[in-house]
Amino acid sequence: MNVPETRLVAVSNRLPIALSRGQDGWEIKPGSGGLVTALAPVFRDRGGLWIGWPGGADEDELKTLLRPASQEAGYELHPVFLSEEEVRDYYHGFANEIIWPLFHDLQTRCNFRPSYWYQYLKVNRKFAEAVGFHTRESDYVWVHDYHLMHVAHFLRELGVQRKRGFFLHIPFPPVDIFLKLPWRTHILKALLEYELVGFQTLRDRRHFVQCLQHLRPEIRVSGRGPVILVRVGGKEVRVGAFPISIDFAGFARDADARLVADAAWYIHEALPERQIILGVDRLDYTKGIPERLEAYRDALQRFPDLRGRTTLVQVVVPSRVGVGEYQALLAEIERLVGQINGQFTISGWVPIHYLYRSLDRKELLAYYRVSEIALITPLKDGMNLVAKEYCACSLDGNGVMILSEFAGVAAQLHRWAIMVNPYDVEGVSNAIYRAYSMPHEERVSRMRRMRNMVRRRDIFWWVNAFLQSAQASGLHDFRFFEDYIPELSFESEV
Repeated sequence: MNVPETRLVAVSNRLPIALSRGQDGWEIKPGSGGLVTALAPVFRDRGGLWIGWPGGADEDELKTLLRPASQEAGYELHPVFLSEEEVRDYYHGFANEIIWPLFHDLQTRCNFRPSYWYQYLKVNRKFAEAVGFHTRESDYVWVHDYHLMHVAHFLRELGVQRKRGFFLHIPFPPVDIFLKLPWRTHILKALLEYELVGFQTLRDRRHFVQCLQHLRPEIRVSGRGPVILVRVGGKEVRVGAFPISIDFAGFARDADARLVADAAWYIHEALPERQIILGVDRLDYTKGIPERLEAYRDALQRFPDLRGRTTLVQVVVPSRVGVGEYQALLAEIERLVGQINGQFTISGWVPIHYLYRSLDRKELLAYYRVSEIALITPLKDGMNLVAKEYCACSLDGNGVMILSEFAGVAAQLHRWAIMVNPYDVEGVSNAIYRAYSMPHEERVSRMRRMRNMVRRRDIFWWVNAFLQSAQASGLHDFRFFEDYIPELSFESEV
């Protein structure tokens, strides 16, 4: 009897592609964002399926494009098509006006509109139907992020029997904030329909368990370490902490390429005899960009040594450009950049170089490689892969990282980064001067340890850790992963 092949099925809000309309119609390019950056190296040329919303292309036209895109990616792409109303209320509404701000401790930005909730349920059922149609019982279904917390609930309603796990890429809020969600009990119940629920940090897992204990006092929690058991209604659910990572070897290899080295040289030639401070962020109010600019202004005021000897390169990647709140944030950022440059610019030196655009991979890696200081200060972040990418690309080991204590990556890098409270303008300002003044030997020692951490806990380790926790037999059943089964270990959270 033939044993059915086990395939890994990723289910996320978006397919790992980006659509753009060219002169000859729709064109498909590789997608961006943390999830695609993390998972694409694992899926590439190793099979499996990815189910998600493709964006706003015509259904018939897209189907003709997906076959060659799947062949190029090395795995199957299956679209879930959404109407304009569904995108408005499920994605822009429930996901981005309720869950995103609430889970980032910014509940005053929430819009708890009931119609958002009902559309969210409708779309989650549509995703569950797609999973049932495109997968078989032997597959492992891995659902990603806050957009799709109810997929397992609807799989059960539809009678679709699949092994299934869920990973939350953003933070999980503490009890006092989570309780503000009108559908809090429904969300927790839906998450318990998965066999394994994963979080970025032990802190996020602890918040989740505390919310369960508050709202579902009948549950029982047992176990120690990165994965614990939650028992409810005769069912066991594994709950774990799995810090996501990057393809360290891929980033380091690409950063060492001649084209990147040449681009890095040109950057430093344009900004000579100064330390480059780098910020790279998507336009979002959780990233703390205005607070960071105020901190750099304060550092220039209080530490005159920094004038002419440092340059802040702030990259802001456009996001949700049609939303009024984001337009206001962009205006504030640009106002601050103009004020600071107007206040401190002297002949031959401009304090802030501001880039409002996406960078291609070569340019991004060149900035990583050439920057002596990384300023990574989100107000709240699930992980923040920019920090890990910066480590991988710091080939000379001379980089210093200033890191928000509210970023998930702080649990892994806090021993060697300069930790800051992003709301503390003077504290971040002091950290900038400390990083600028840090002796070479200390810089090298700190970066070597951060690079070792990211190298050991790369994206392949992350996938392996999650799937080994989900499958008692480990990864041996997954044909695409049989060549990489490292020893499994974890770091404790700060």
